[in-house]
Amino acid sequence: MAPSHCDTFQSNAVPVAMPAAALGLGKPMPRLGFGTASATLGQAEGRAGVTQAVLHALDARYRHFDTASSYNTEAAVGDAVAQALRAGKIASRDDLYITTKLLIANAHPRRVLPALQKSLRNLGMEYVDMYLIHFPVSMRPAAVEGVIMVVKDDLVEMDMKGVWEEMEECHRRGLARAIGVSNFTCKKLEYLLSFAKIPPAANQVEMHPYCRQNKLRAFCRDKGIQLCAYSPLGGKRAPWANNSVMDSPILEQIAHEKGKTVAQVGV
Repeated sequence: MAPSHCDTFQSNAVPVAMPAAALGLGKPMPRLGFGTASATLGQAEGRAGVTQAVLHALDARYRHFDTASSYNTEAAVGDAVAQALRAGKIASRDDLYITTKLLIANAHPRRVLPALQKSLRNLGMEYVDMYLIHFPVSMRPAAVEGVIMVVKDDLVEMDMKGVWEEMEECHRRGLARAIGVSNFTCKKLEYLLSFAKIPPAANQVEMHPYCRQNKLRAFCRDKGIQLCAYSPLGGKRAPWANNSVMDSPILEQIAHEKGKTVAQVGV
């Protein structure tokens, strides 16, 4: 990617510019990303199905891909990138922006670095562009390796200072070009910033026209933290979200007047 405010993707027709956000760490992040979470956490689709979805997204000129240990899609994303490189869809790994996240069962001192190393093996990559603490909470490590189910009774308070120190070490080693957080409130961010030697480059939260996050947006803007949206269309049909965006009569009216889809005006 060129170190500029936009990334240019070539097609058979007209080049398309993808705006990118400059961050405090690493290269600019393309503003439009392709998420790989699903209601079934990658199980129903199967590894091949997710890989095909990512390949189609590459054809549609997406270059920012978001995964997580808990999504069970890291290997599928890695497969897609490897296939795209072999087929010449992309020139190099550096043409992409890859984000993954720390599993809450590994959000403990001495478990962060091994967790990222495992994610990199799943992805088949030497580094990720962004590594996020998935939630501001930890869970007792699973008795069986590889189990990703969240058990409410096993949730514990995070040693945020110890975990963030290891996130910083991941960055220093070049395994994560940028580090950040996800689902953090203003209060959690304020506490993190009180001891962080490397401030978080981003905070990924649910954000869309019916979940505007005004206070958090202002806080992150003031602190130089890029606020990133997940479920920008409300996550319709997903158990963790709702249909407010896609079923919005206001957005439907705007879309009709503009000759666009609800999804196009919703983001």
